[in-house]
Amino acid sequence: MSIANKNFKYLRKLRGWTQQEFADKLRIKRSLVGAYEEERAEPRIDILEAVCDIFKLTLDEILRKDLSENKGNYIAKRRALKLAGGRPDIPFVPVKAAAGYLTGYADPDYIDDLNTFTLPMLTGGNYRAFEILGDSMLPTPSGSVIVGEKIESPEEIKPGYTYIIVSRNDGIVYKRVEKNRSKSKFTLLSDNPVYPPFTINADEILEVWQAQVIISKAGAQPGWDINQIASMVSSLNQQVNSLKKKVN
Repeated sequence: MSIANKNFKYLRKLRGWTQQEFADKLRIKRSLVGAYEEERAEPRIDILEAVCDIFKLTLDEILRKDLSENKGNYIAKRRALKLAGGRPDIPFVPVKAAAGYLTGYADPDYIDDLNTFTLPMLTGGNYRAFEILGDSMLPTPSGSVIVGEKIESPEEIKPGYTYIIVSRNDGIVYKRVEKNRSKSKFTLLSDNPVYPPFTINADEILEVWQAQVIISKAGAQPGWDINQIASMVSSLNQQVNSLKKKVN
């Protein structure tokens, strides 16, 4: 692989961007990013200049230096700081920042402005933490913080696991995800059966983070109260009666 192609792929992965996200930044097709990274095509000079602008590099550096091995440059230093001790900084997205996150999720400057923390049990990887509100995922209580590891594509979603899904129309949601027969759609399910499942188109999804750690306040009660149970039973009865009518 040529140095330019190798650096192109290295820089994308350094920021934790998918090929589509990098393509959007450079205003090119995702297939072209794949072609560059697989060395089926050489990156054009104007594309490399755009990459240099994003990462504060020179053309000489991106064309002649293997950035993944050059520990003296800015990019390597930044990576070393973030992975110091094997524990990456985890940006935290509180509920009040959710709206802004939808427009700034792919902007490194926006992400750098978020508060961060580390967890001793998480090493390497690309992690992000999201605060969730509501009772749709009980017994996970409202106000919990979900720490997720980014996956490159919705195609990597595993049935039965929980994910933070960031989408254009539904914002930031924490759900279990099931793949539909149609690969272009996914079904999002709540652990609280009072909330019905709903489908989402794959092209609406901006990011997917597989849940790794759930952080809850010490005083939180991850359980059901009598009103929630009554509401759940009532909802289930309605669903059963509706199914009976359809069968009859």
